[in-house]
Amino acid sequence: MDRTDYRILHEIQENGRISMVELSKRVNLTKTPCAERVRRLEKSGAIQGYFTQVDPEIIEAAHVVMVQVQLSGTTAADLEAFNAAVRSIPQIQSCMMVAGGFDYLLKVRTKNIAGYRELLGAVISQLPAVLQTHTYVVMEVVKDEVTLHLPDSLGK
Repeated sequence: MDRTDYRILHEIQENGRISMVELSKRVNLTKTPCAERVRRLEKSGAIQGYFTQVDPEIIEAAHVVMVQVQLSGTTAADLEAFNAAVRSIPQIQSCMMVAGGFDYLLKVRTKNIAGYRELLGAVISQLPAVLQTHTYVVMEVVKDEVTLHLPDSLGK
């Protein structure tokens, strides 16, 4: 990847609906070479998809909790079963395996604390190999980026 590729990624992260004509202008290329680079970035996996950022307040998913999960075992089968089950739960926005005093950290979005309590009891606590959970209610989201920091080679 070169500087122009990074500039394309930067512009697309800022506005996924940018037209090819506008993108070409912003990265100082003509339309055809710019479109070819975008296709190459998509094919290589550098661009994995496009999405719309939805306001969680409007769709009643603004209640955020972070959940530490400790498993009863960490065999390959335990981890695979837990990972597969987590992927099927839409309220779990992210799941990260971590090193330390617990095994996973979940970011969960629900309508309110009652909705989370129901999800915890009926779903999260019933996930494969779950031994215990610790929940931390988010009082304020200070920063929650979905874009990636790109190398400083952008010249910005």
